[in-house]
Amino acid sequence: MNSSVNTSTDEPRPTGTWDTEVEAESTILPYYTGLNGVDLATNTLFADILWLLLGFLALVVLGVRISETMWARQRQASATSMPCREQAHWKTAQWPWMPSLKKHLLYAPLLRKRHNREFRPLPAVSFGTLPSRPYAILMVVYLAVNVAAMSVLQLNKGNPNGYAVVAELRGRSGTLAVANMVPLIILAGRNNPLIPLLRISYDSYNMLHRWLGRLVVFQIVVHAACWTDVAAADRGLKHAFAEASRNDSLFMRSGVAGAVAAVVLLLSSFSPLRHAFYEIFLNLHILLALAVLATAWIHCASADVDHGLPQRPWIMAIVLLWLADRLARVVRTLRLHWPKGIASAAVCEALPGDVTRVTVPLPRYMDIKPGTHAFLRIWGISFWESHPFSIAWVHHDTGLRLPGPNKPKQSDAVTLATFLIRAQDGMTRKLFERASSEPKGVRILVTTEGPYAGYHDLNSYHHIILICGSTGITHQLSYIKSLLEGYNAGTVAIRRLLLCWIIRDKEWMEWVQPYIDAISRIPRSEHVMSIQVFITQRHLPLEVATAATQPLVRVSSGRPDMARLLAEEVQRQLGATCVTVCGAGALADDVRCAVRAVQGTNSVVDFIEESFTW
Repeated sequence: MNSSVNTSTDEPRPTGTWDTEVEAESTILPYYTGLNGVDLATNTLFADILWLLLGFLALVVLGVRISETMWARQRQASATSMPCREQAHWKTAQWPWMPSLKKHLLYAPLLRKRHNREFRPLPAVSFGTLPSRPYAILMVVYLAVNVAAMSVLQLNKGNPNGYAVVAELRGRSGTLAVANMVPLIILAGRNNPLIPLLRISYDSYNMLHRWLGRLVVFQIVVHAACWTDVAAADRGLKHAFAEASRNDSLFMRSGVAGAVAAVVLLLSSFSPLRHAFYEIFLNLHILLALAVLATAWIHCASADVDHGLPQRPWIMAIVLLWLADRLARVVRTLRLHWPKGIASAAVCEALPGDVTRVTVPLPRYMDIKPGTHAFLRIWGISFWESHPFSIAWVHHDTGLRLPGPNKPKQSDAVTLATFLIRAQDGMTRKLFERASSEPKGVRILVTTEGPYAGYHDLNSYHHIILICGSTGITHQLSYIKSLLEGYNAGTVAIRRLLLCWIIRDKEWMEWVQPYIDAISRIPRSEHVMSIQVFITQRHLPLEVATAATQPLVRVSSGRPDMARLLAEEVQRQLGATCVTVCGAGALADDVRCAVRAVQGTNSVVDFIEESFTW
């Protein structure tokens, strides 16, 4: 950037010439040394504004969630105390504008249809997914606020020197970068308290974390570029590089190291690299993030200011937040395995379709909610890796306890958590190969961390449609047992429950056969429950397409027409309806599109999508 005034109070000097008198009176030199031109008070004010904005948004969402919870409890109480025929009014939207809001904003993809379907120019190359419309609006607004905060410069209170303005921008961008690191680290945590409080999935927070991280790196680059611009204007780029690499300046060297680490962190997070080499990315990401935090703290502490720069306590708070999340992970793990250590001997069985059934015995009774997942660390396979898997089935077994004279208590039970893990590459493939080595399966030590999520309560809905593809059945299965038991106890509103499962091969039905058998044995399950299995295998024999192993199950050939299926379900709607989906991105997008299409009927049709896209 060029100054708006001459760089000397004398006559203009010829290009390429320097003299000591000009250097002494330079109007450039002060603005890349110390805090000359930096407005600390205004910078801190804008950081406070950003935090207040995020806090206000969180409070708004919290208010919405509280009102939703109160309304759902009223609906559930009504359903359990009144006959089914008197529940029809619950299927009509409370406010006539709500279905339109869901269709055009809350459930809308960014553009027309595509949301969770990945962009894959090649089978092994993924460019990730698009944010939904509400999240895109949120990110654009927050980006605009940050750009405005960086653009509202006081021009050094009337100082016409352009380099003073650049110095002010340098301070502003650096301050906002550190300020944004606070929500950045909160969004990255598995134990983020806002997840259950606001009922926003970790997948959504992770997406916001990625976009906010890009903004932070952009602000760090602007911070570094502003310093370089002024230093280079004074004595050229060679002089700027020499100043930045001075051995006697911890302040400068830490700043350069932090900026380089931030840029490398951004480049290594590029979606194709992240998906192709996830474990390498994850470990490198943590190391580079710690490097950015360490160098930022040194940069603030070594500044030529009494007690360092005011951003130093912010960095300490960021580190404490990161450590708190790590500690919470350890506590969750110990809580599941206590008092037997940090691992359990899980039974791993190979199933058709390259799926491994992993049954983890937890040494005591654990009340695991439907819709939860846990991170598994499998010893002897890949101990240093930890991956999330939905908990497909939970069984409390008192028979595994030693026999005694007293009647078994609930607290005496051992909890068996079952996972269905599809073999891809890396750890899951090694696990399947190990399980395949023995016809009856193998026992492997497994460390379980969780459970996470489980904040979606379906108990107040009269009509529930669970849609899944392949191993997405694991997420949906966990709700069925709880809902049917609640129906028999008269504590839930459910009057119709449909499970729609899309698979490629008829043999895949073996994955869940024990659980379908258990569901069919629940009293009165046939009154509300039906299961439709769609097998997409070509040339499916007619007898397979029409056969079913249970009265609850109907097997069909081909892919379902989601728009038609949901339209038919809405026509027979009994009350408030909820549609949930867990599966491939293309399936989720089809279901989302179908749910939006039925919003014009003024019926209550809610939508929940479960995904792991990070």
